[in-house]
Amino acid sequence: MAARLLLLCLVTATSGQASFAKVSRQTANNSQSGYNFVDPLIGTRNGGHVFAGATLPFGMAKAVADVTEDNQGGYASNGSPVTGFSHMHDSGTGGASSLANFPIFVYPGCANDELDGCVFPKTQRSVQVVGGSVSARPGYFTIGLESGIKAEITAANHTALYSFTFLGNATGNATVDAPLSPLFIVDLTDLPDTRRNGSASVDPDTGRMSGSGTFEPSFGAGTYTLHFCADFPQGAAIRETGVFVNNRGGSEPKSIIIGQDNNSPPLPAGTYTRFNELEAGSSITIRVGLSFKSVEQACNNAETEIPDFDFSKTLATAEDIWEDKLSVLDIDTTGFEDDDLKTIFWSGVYRAMLSPQDYTGENYLWESDEPYYDSWYCIWDSFRSIHPFITLVDPYSQTLMIRSLIDIYRHEGWLPDCRMSLSKGWTQGGSNADVVLVDAYLKNITQGVDWETGYEALVKDAEDEPPVWDYEGRGGLYSWKNLGYIPADDFDPYGNGLITRSISRTVEYAYNDFCIAEIAGALGKQEDYEKYTERSGNWINLYNPDQTSDINGADTGFTGFLQPKYLNGTWGYQDPTLCSSVMSFDSCYLNSGGHETYEGSPWLYTFFAPHDMASLITTLGGPDTFVSRLDYLHESGILYVGDEQAFLTIFQYHYAGRPSKSTERVHYYIPSQFNTTTAGIPGNDDSGAMGSFVALAMLGIFPNPGQDVYFITAPFFPSFSITNGMTGKTATVKTINFDTAYANIYIQSARLNGEDYTKNYLTHSFFLEGGTLELTLGDKESTTWGAGADDVPPSLSTNT
Repeated sequence: MAARLLLLCLVTATSGQASFAKVSRQTANNSQSGYNFVDPLIGTRNGGHVFAGATLPFGMAKAVADVTEDNQGGYASNGSPVTGFSHMHDSGTGGASSLANFPIFVYPGCANDELDGCVFPKTQRSVQVVGGSVSARPGYFTIGLESGIKAEITAANHTALYSFTFLGNATGNATVDAPLSPLFIVDLTDLPDTRRNGSASVDPDTGRMSGSGTFEPSFGAGTYTLHFCADFPQGAAIRETGVFVNNRGGSEPKSIIIGQDNNSPPLPAGTYTRFNELEAGSSITIRVGLSFKSVEQACNNAETEIPDFDFSKTLATAEDIWEDKLSVLDIDTTGFEDDDLKTIFWSGVYRAMLSPQDYTGENYLWESDEPYYDSWYCIWDSFRSIHPFITLVDPYSQTLMIRSLIDIYRHEGWLPDCRMSLSKGWTQGGSNADVVLVDAYLKNITQGVDWETGYEALVKDAEDEPPVWDYEGRGGLYSWKNLGYIPADDFDPYGNGLITRSISRTVEYAYNDFCIAEIAGALGKQEDYEKYTERSGNWINLYNPDQTSDINGADTGFTGFLQPKYLNGTWGYQDPTLCSSVMSFDSCYLNSGGHETYEGSPWLYTFFAPHDMASLITTLGGPDTFVSRLDYLHESGILYVGDEQAFLTIFQYHYAGRPSKSTERVHYYIPSQFNTTTAGIPGNDDSGAMGSFVALAMLGIFPNPGQDVYFITAPFFPSFSITNGMTGKTATVKTINFDTAYANIYIQSARLNGEDYTKNYLTHSFFLEGGTLELTLGDKESTTWGAGADDVPPSLSTNT
């Protein structure tokens, strides 16, 4: 215990170094910047899988310490030990770990000063974290290890920069009886242990280690190849270089090639650079460039982006980039006595800017002048809030992403629903890139976008079935076009895929087609508009009006739910609560026994008709019954807000003329499910889905994705402004009677640019053109504001 306390004191002491210390950043009006309230560690425990390390907005390099458990984001705040420091990660994903290729592991010295006194395999070399040593902010991550090392990390676009300070030669389990002679190894591995082959070499004069490897994506098909280039500043006092295989290292040869083997995990192998003896407190910097194209490009990326190994300068640049990215939002926090809600909000904004990742210039699959973004992980999650949020706060980046999606279609033949590491990812439901494209089109994302090809891609999703629809397009299109639903026992000789999710695929295909109808109408393609509008009504074909529901034998009191249907038109059965928090929550994933809904229950999917809520409300018994059923969904334990399909249900009260109840739901889930702890989000962050949800919900402008609709709810702040990056115009929302105790959360009236405004939603023109929305708040629900038939968001069946 005494040794651990000493290490903590040493790590803490060095954290005050002036060059890397956190400085409170100010805005132009001298208020604290949102940057100061970002905590990247939120969501790094209990399955949040948030990436906590150093990166730039949508950056390719994502560097952090990797731990042994629950490590989808690399680092997790769960006390598990560190196996290395790697340079690329995804954020908030479920399932298998991804990326984390070519990790660095650092020893302060080897036992008895012998090379083989250091342990090479990652399954045996892990080292405990010094308690209280972990800290992170945008562009920076630091951690102390019980081996007496403090690591600090920052990053550029394709390059990670590490500074390792050696505080002594103690380890967590024993004392190294040797000089402080650091050993750096680069391991030809990744977190999920998928290496097919690899090669690496080391330069004996400079210590530069470089190499390549072929790996498998974590949620998709095929393989990908990645390259690295790790080097040290000139003049580093190198003692020895070489390679290692399994648990032995040697100074000859200087290169190694590893093929696919039968070892599980694959045989450990890589390179090392060892340094002469240092004084305690000395630091060594290592720079790691990355490229999907070649080792040469990886080295060039590093040399171009961080030419001088200057950690302070690189960190300051990263901080400035993040500061600028966050500055489009101006939040008034007058009267707030603590920072918790500010931290929840700004951390959500930050996480929504981590993915997709900008791999432009790194795509070896085809030559193109178009941008290339990757880690669409997955669009089934991100279409609901991430991309509408990026459209609001960073329309330039969203434009590049739309161009990238269209270029993927141009070269792969289909829009992706999921994509990572230049590989096709598994489709979870509909062809939801359709929603992303249409949402962008409706919100004036047009600069340099080839919408003719974009429309062609949408129509192909709707009309042509791919040979394998597990990772692109849609399946069951013959039945979809001829029966108007996906049968649970579908006969599909035109393509193959996982024959499950007939309910969720049906309602998602219906909404995909509605979105295509919207853009068809805008482009004057009347025949297509009519066809896809008609198909968008197919959601109702799986509604069984006689289906009842109970929970543990107690009748819920509601009748009528989506149910599976067979080819012959007869009904199948899935318990309406199956795959919810009250019944077999984990039963509806991508597996052969995955049932007829995906990551949610028929109770939840029965509410999914985003384009025709008026018809859905009528189908479910009218506004009062609809509100009661929606209340039951939220209050019975059926709903889990950690799945993205839940987001829209929070705001669907608007369609029944009860926007105040939407506000009540928002204020229940925030902060009860979203807080400032390391377990402060429900479930996986899913590439920033939870982050973008909390940011939009706290602003009181949550979107109906794929439509030009933002639901107005009372914001969590007295006022806020968003400056549009394309038009330069500023949209401001102000409140009257705001209170930090949140007693006054009910909108009583509204004025838009000085005129009375009774609608309970906004359109994107407000954010494009700028203006002021003023909301008067009270402590009781208004029976008039937003309640009229002309005040609710539009529905297809009412043509409003």
